[in-house]
Amino acid sequence: MQIVPVIDLLKGQVVRARRGERARYRPIETPLASGSDAVDVARGFLGLYPFSALYVADLDAIQGRGDNLATLRRLRGALPQISLWVDNGAADAEAVEALTESDLRCEPVLGSESQRDAALIARHRNSPAIILSLDFRGPVFQGPEEILGAPQCWPRRVIVMTLARVGAGDGPDFERLVAIRDIAPDRALYAAGGARDRADLVLLKSRGAAGALVASSLHDGRLAPADLAAL
Repeated sequence: MQIVPVIDLLKGQVVRARRGERARYRPIETPLASGSDAVDVARGFLGLYPFSALYVADLDAIQGRGDNLATLRRLRGALPQISLWVDNGAADAEAVEALTESDLRCEPVLGSESQRDAALIARHRNSPAIILSLDFRGPVFQGPEEILGAPQCWPRRVIVMTLARVGAGDGPDFERLVAIRDIAPDRALYAAGGARDRADLVLLKSRGAAGALVASSLHDGRLAPADLAAL
């Protein structure tokens, strides 16, 4: 099972995400770093385990309020060995191309909440570099319903993002993961939101998850290096 730590960027700082309520996010306080600088936090993650990938959400870009490109470039320069999964709200071919051809050398995450239709997703269904994030807020799918109804158009890797469970300590949405697995059994699914500890991750794996995106459980110490190595 692949564990992917998460960094949420807002105004150049790593923030503590909770339930998708972005207006209430504040700079993170974590024992893994001395402050909320993205490079320091990322190195804190890598001090726990040599993760192969890091998911970064540029919340300013997703909300259309600027971007954190300078911080992303600092991350790339400091961590040349790691894969960067970047969601910056890309919603057209030009935005995706800007990411894939930039010096970031990142793997774009196409969030369903940012899409106008299913065309961009379908265009990249065979791209090994593209990751789709199916975003849910409560029971409601965030994005055009045609995306959710066309699993044959999804790329190989798919994040199942339950925003209301992010940072909430409520546990993963196992039911939704299974529902997505049932309609897309040939996709590599990554659960995002709610994973509290090793037991949750073991259950996610048993229900078909290829991996999980985690943050709070790493900052809070509920996922220890021994747990990560075992998973």
